[in-house]
Amino acid sequence: MQESVFDTIPDTMEGIPNISGWDRLVDQTLRRQEPAYLPRSPMWPDRMKAAFGIALHMHQPLVLAEDDFNHAAMIGNLQYMMERQHVHGNHDAPAYARCYSRTADFIRELVDDGRHPRIMLDYSGELLFGFRQMGRGDILDNLRSVTVDERYWPNVEWLGTMWGHAVVPSTPVPDLELHIRAWQHHFASMFGWPALSRVRGFSPPEMHLPNHPDVLHAYVQTLRRCGYQWLFVQEHTVEELDGQPLRERYLPRRLVARNSRGEETSITAMIKTQGSDTKLVGHMQPVHEARSLGPRKLAGKPVPPIAMQISDGENGGVMMNEFPPHYLQTWRSIGTEGVVGLNGTEYLELLAVSGITDKDFEPVLPLHQHAVWKRVGTTVTPERVSKAIEEAARESHRFTMEGGSWTNNMSWVKGYADVLDPMNRLSAQFHERLDANPIDRKEHRYRNALYHLLASQTSCYRYWGQGRFTEMAREICRRGLDILRYDF
Repeated sequence: MQESVFDTIPDTMEGIPNISGWDRLVDQTLRRQEPAYLPRSPMWPDRMKAAFGIALHMHQPLVLAEDDFNHAAMIGNLQYMMERQHVHGNHDAPAYARCYSRTADFIRELVDDGRHPRIMLDYSGELLFGFRQMGRGDILDNLRSVTVDERYWPNVEWLGTMWGHAVVPSTPVPDLELHIRAWQHHFASMFGWPALSRVRGFSPPEMHLPNHPDVLHAYVQTLRRCGYQWLFVQEHTVEELDGQPLRERYLPRRLVARNSRGEETSITAMIKTQGSDTKLVGHMQPVHEARSLGPRKLAGKPVPPIAMQISDGENGGVMMNEFPPHYLQTWRSIGTEGVVGLNGTEYLELLAVSGITDKDFEPVLPLHQHAVWKRVGTTVTPERVSKAIEEAARESHRFTMEGGSWTNNMSWVKGYADVLDPMNRLSAQFHERLDANPIDRKEHRYRNALYHLLASQTSCYRYWGQGRFTEMAREICRRGLDILRYDF
């Protein structure tokens, strides 16, 4: 029987998340180019003065459940915390669980009250799987109510992300597409193909933007190939073409990605402004920022600017306790004219109605690329780019090709050999054994190998650099290598 996007697929198979095997249906779903939100939007460009948008990022890694790592089950960190609330730091687990679910309650309450709330949601694949694994289908069901129900889904935009919350610069380039497609598979299995068709924006873990020309080009090319139309970008990780800080951060920009062979691609960048993320979102600061803005000219037409922010949705007292009343109060005071709240794709679709497309957005580069390209000149070759990078690094201690993120005070590469070496070995073995192998990617053994590869690359294992999390990463890599050695 031929598979169809009208079919439902299981979200878990033999204890492993559904993260591969339905690529044809994923591609078929995401090839749809008709507007996703415009037909249901009560907003209209000429009635808007300015807009604001907020997104909530949610993540918990997979961890090993016992101190004896060699025999420990791999479970979600939320489950680990729930089962050990007597341990310092784990007492917040029930509050975290409420945060993961409660957004749906806010949306239904406000919509039923005649309001027009908006929220963008970014949940890692590991977290979604952790809910199912620990028996918290109630969280998934609550989220499903505002993802599938015709009354509520126009108010909620899901953003794609890396399944295992991997940061790009320390993730092998061939694995980027595996993470991106794994999340798409998993999301479709939980919420259905129509819901996946509306996922047009991408939220990178830790807001990381790679700036090495070849890595950036591969990343953007992969995002476009996987159907994404726009990327969330942190203000201080990009620069104008002349190397200066952004002169316009309230309009979409066109992120230009050129590799060392001179090949070029681009993607729309929606700018997250700088600031203390949880406090700004928790207190709904973007709406106040939007109230200070007015229409701007773009391609000769007046365009409402947009102030956008994203933050963790559960960490800290501000998000746990102060966000709900601020969120509810904001939407009870906001209408459909003047200063309005919008999600990212809805905003872009409203601009398109005015004849504004991605070709009209002013270009930007990742931070420090201007320093490279001015040295390369008009003849672009890998040798000239490599030499330009070396020269720029010698001339400025601030120059780096490790990218930028919202944890910009630390490197995601230096000092992490204990994790990166085993991870790179696992990645190399995975691709060497399986890329040319005509194995069915729905098979348990393939999904199991992929599951361990993606789980090993979560940012949490690298953030701490040493200790328990690093040891867990090494054990997951060991298991992955054993699967490749004995199952294939």
